[in-house]
Amino acid sequence: MRFIRRLLVALLACGAAVSAVPSLALAAEGGGGEGGLGLIALAAGLAVGLPTFGAALGQGRATAAAMESIGRNPNSADRIFTPMIIGLALMEALGLYGLVIAFMLQGKVG
Repeated sequence: MRFIRRLLVALLACGAAVSAVPSLALAAEGGGGEGGLGLIALAAGLAVGLPTFGAALGQGRATAAAMESIGRNPNSADRIFTPMIIGLALMEALGLYGLVIAFMLQGKVG
């Protein structure tokens, strides 16, 4: 549990840094000079990495819980499978939103 708390604090700190990066890039002299482009590229990388990490963590935990409950009660497999697939699709959508944001930020770099 301590690991999860530390991980959550680290992710929140990274999220705060990512939200501050675009404003720093816009504040660069000359309307986004070399320093601003580097920060946008950094934000694009983080925009892919953080949501993907979170989605993978959530998908792993959801699948593990579903498999454990199917193992305890095999007759409920058909009732567990559909909600699990819908939940996994929604988690994957969060990772794809990060990818879309990264593409939008990369379009600003060059």
